[in-house]
Amino acid sequence: MDLPRVAPPTSLKTTAVQEIRRRIFAGELRPGDKIDQDEIADSLGISKLPVREALIALELESIVDMPPRRGAFVAPMTRDDVRDHYWLLGVVSGLAAARAAARIPESSLDALGRILDRMATASSRDRETLNFEFHRMINRASGSRRLLTELKVLGSAGPHGFYETHDDWSDTADRDHREILAALRDRDVATTRAVTEEHFLHGGDRAVHMLESRGFWK
Repeated sequence: MDLPRVAPPTSLKTTAVQEIRRRIFAGELRPGDKIDQDEIADSLGISKLPVREALIALELESIVDMPPRRGAFVAPMTRDDVRDHYWLLGVVSGLAAARAAARIPESSLDALGRILDRMATASSRDRETLNFEFHRMINRASGSRRLLTELKVLGSAGPHGFYETHDDWSDTADRDHREILAALRDRDVATTRAVTEEHFLHGGDRAVHMLESRGFWK
């Protein structure tokens, strides 16, 4: 009998990364704000070391600036910076989807269809989860460990909560997802790549609108 899978415990550094990123993209911390490392450590009930490690990781994502001997600050981030992030995510995702179009099994295509059917009636929170699963299944079908590594970094670095913030995003995303799935079923490599890239460009515009609604640039 197979034993149930147990998710590995989240590291303290990862916990701190997630909390700092959440505060930034929720508009609680804005570009130029100094990040209070002691307060974050206290709020999470951890030491300053994993918070410091988290800030170093976020600096590599260009989300945080850490000038020598001055502490940590939310990095300046323009609307074009956000759009460029999603453009990069779209390019790499498009390449992964194009690879998947040539090799994804029919059973996985059927599973993708079931995910989209569930998304049609799911709550906002569940849509986020199903959206992640939809793209992850396609990415894994690419068969490229390198692309998966890059997508993991790019996918975690942007804002989340599209379905909760914009009611009409569900219709846009559903149309995009259906086009991606149709191209995959047709084994049309070029179209799969194009519609996937376009989907993430739409996401970049939505991310900008979402951050504006949260007062990110005020």
